[in-house]
Amino acid sequence: MSIALDLSADPIELTAALVDIPSVSQDEAVIADVVEAALREQTTGFEVIRSGNAVLARTNRGLPTRVMLAGHLDTVPIADNVPSRRVRGDDGAELLYGCGTVDMKSGDAVFLHLAATVADPAHDLTLIFYDCEEIAAKFNGLGRIERELPEWLRADVAILGEPSGGFIEAGCQGTLRVRLTTAGTRAHSARSWLGDNAIHKLAPALERLSAYTARQVDIDGCVYREGLQAVRVAGGVAGNVVPDAAEMDVNFRFAPDRRAEQAYAHVLEVFDGLDLTVELTDSAPGALPGLADPAAAALIEAAGGRVRAKYGWTDVSRFAARGIPAVNYGPGDPNLAHKRDEHVPVAQITDVAAVLRAYLTA
Repeated sequence: MSIALDLSADPIELTAALVDIPSVSQDEAVIADVVEAALREQTTGFEVIRSGNAVLARTNRGLPTRVMLAGHLDTVPIADNVPSRRVRGDDGAELLYGCGTVDMKSGDAVFLHLAATVADPAHDLTLIFYDCEEIAAKFNGLGRIERELPEWLRADVAILGEPSGGFIEAGCQGTLRVRLTTAGTRAHSARSWLGDNAIHKLAPALERLSAYTARQVDIDGCVYREGLQAVRVAGGVAGNVVPDAAEMDVNFRFAPDRRAEQAYAHVLEVFDGLDLTVELTDSAPGALPGLADPAAAALIEAAGGRVRAKYGWTDVSRFAARGIPAVNYGPGDPNLAHKRDEHVPVAQITDVAAVLRAYLTA
């Protein structure tokens, strides 16, 4: 049975239609086919191309500015929450439930609807719907586009449709992970004095983490809170053996005023002098808010000044690295992303669509 989207339909209905197309990471071919067909058949003036399971579209009207609308098509694994369903909440508000309603098919639906229904935009538009955002960075479709089709990532401002509760969430935190490793001497636990317990040697590092005071920093009126947390501990050989090796993974979420190299240097300072080794295992820079840029300022005005910092890392970092002011703006509470009961108030979908329509036509 063929699947078709009606891009002129209410974006609430369009969100439900997208949710009803399963698109777990690395299985986005069907939804990409449907989105591509809809853009080719139902929009005017767009050049449309395909890159793997990503769909790209842009206008070239010669307008003085270009706005990029970007969103990922994939979701985390389905948890008995497809197809979508609409429910009336206790407060009377209508809610749309389903995998991806928040992260981020409601944002995708808004972008697709606007592409088909904004007849006289004030900006040229680029739309990017990409694959594999929810898994390891090496698979990220936006990264592939950056390598293979960089000319498609030129814009004066980029809006990533990640859930932000209808606020503009500016910039994003950087993130890195380190692995702390300790070494000891293996022995029978009945003769523990003959050994040296590697797990016990992690205790000073845990003490420093427990005593750590996270920094808060205000950038362009957005307050970013840092965090340094142990996220995994491993060690042990058997129930009667003093372990000779142990390791702990630590995640540092840092404000975007730090470069990734500075963040790593800070982590090294935190654990300086301890009897362990520190290995950097993963790192991605943050993104400054860039709210002073005129294009971003116009978006903030259209959104009624509802701005806050973005906690967590998103692909706005990729745009910021290219010198493009970028924000997260979409329906849905980010705290509900990936949950079994993931849901979005349908009024937020309507509101975000209205704000972006005003911005794109102003």
